[in-house]
Amino acid sequence: MSIILDKVSHVYSPGNAYETTALSNVSLKIEDNEFLGIIGHTGSGKSTLIQHMNGLLKPSSGTIYYNGKDTSKKDFPRKELRSKVGMVFQYPEHQLFEPTVFEDVCFGPKNLGLSKEEVDDRVYEALKLVEFPEELISASPFDLSGGQKRRAAIAGVLAMKPDILILDEPTAGLDPKGRDEILGMIDKMHKKTKNTVVLVSHSMEDIARFVDRIIVMNHGKIEYDDTPKGVFNNYKELEQMGLRAPEITYLMNDMLRYGFDVSSDVTTIEEAKKEILKLYGIN
Repeated sequence: MSIILDKVSHVYSPGNAYETTALSNVSLKIEDNEFLGIIGHTGSGKSTLIQHMNGLLKPSSGTIYYNGKDTSKKDFPRKELRSKVGMVFQYPEHQLFEPTVFEDVCFGPKNLGLSKEEVDDRVYEALKLVEFPEELISASPFDLSGGQKRRAAIAGVLAMKPDILILDEPTAGLDPKGRDEILGMIDKMHKKTKNTVVLVSHSMEDIARFVDRIIVMNHGKIEYDDTPKGVFNNYKELEQMGLRAPEITYLMNDMLRYGFDVSSDVTTIEEAKKEILKLYGIN
């Protein structure tokens, strides 16, 4: 269930003084089952890009294909697209509104016209995927902690059974423990369901730790499309775009400059640990 963007551009407020080009001739293919990261400075086009992926925005020019079909065609099922390409917005818990967590997670599947039995099955399956506490399923979402609200909101999207899950800053506002729990849960869910995950984040450490491939947006264009190591090797160029590599990458490059025989393309703490142990002959 791939998504292909072919020379896609998007212009806000065309023809007046507020005209802004948010995307410029972007071509991109998102493969089945991959974990893709998208990074970029504020205003780089990240949010506009992901909103094209599930049809929230239509391109000013260019074409978007979902599963080989042109999404601009009149007979294209846009409702199906939005159920198959699930979007979790930043601070998704602000969209919780039902009296209980269970009823909130039911909202999406109910709108698909499913039977009560199938809705219930999907809700329990989604809540299990996000490791939501069973004893809180009947609780009010407004009585939950920040991390629990985030899990409930993500479950509401997963209950639609999307093939592609897009997460826009899913750990925004959470403390380090909550951030690690949410990202760990997303990673486990991805490995279990084999669905495609698109993660937008300002945290280079999070991106380096979890994704297989990174798209770097810069002024509405794709500047880099590569593995985390391939992208963060260009840390000096990233700095010119207002971005940074993971802090551990800078540390390892400093060690290399001071004469230590370590790799310069380390992007995670686990990789750094292995390099330092190897340096001292410890396997």
